[in-house]
Amino acid sequence: MGKVMSVVGRQVQRFNVENRAQKVISQVKPKPAPKFESNLRDLERVLKDHPEIVEEQSRKNVLLDENLRQVYVTSKDVMIDPKAAQKQDPDKPLPINRTTVEEYEFGHLEPRTISKGRCTLRQAVQFIANHQTEPQQWTSAKIAEYYNMKEPLVKNILDHFKSFEVHLPDKNLERRRVLTRAAEGSKQIE
Repeated sequence: MGKVMSVVGRQVQRFNVENRAQKVISQVKPKPAPKFESNLRDLERVLKDHPEIVEEQSRKNVLLDENLRQVYVTSKDVMIDPKAAQKQDPDKPLPINRTTVEEYEFGHLEPRTISKGRCTLRQAVQFIANHQTEPQQWTSAKIAEYYNMKEPLVKNILDHFKSFEVHLPDKNLERRRVLTRAAEGSKQIE
């Protein structure tokens, strides 16, 4: 319903637009907006005090007209060289290398120096992996001593974090299972 009303309303608005526009344009002088009483009183007061203002506004100022006739505007399209524009402002140079920045291995930049009692993500992953592969050699006490960390903190890290182990199935093992099933099935038939 809303679309129908908008279409009908638009057609009503556009009906006889050209004739109505021509009628407004052909009027001798547009009607000024109505003025407030206070504005009319101020206008009458100014006209009584300074009647020369009305004469000055109706007269053509020859000096201003001549100045306006002397003004000429010419424009030319100038192609700007991007390299020249960069040379003009050395304080704000544009980047020359537009290649993407390499991704970091762990998703963020690793610090160069590590304060005592802390470790990087790389070191944490390393000592967790070492502890999982050889728990007798890499105990929490040895890891805490090696990385200058508190032993309870290392123990909590080893308890709550583990690295993933990847188990890939052996394709030949699956083929052997199929062959042994086939062989067992042929023995039962005989």
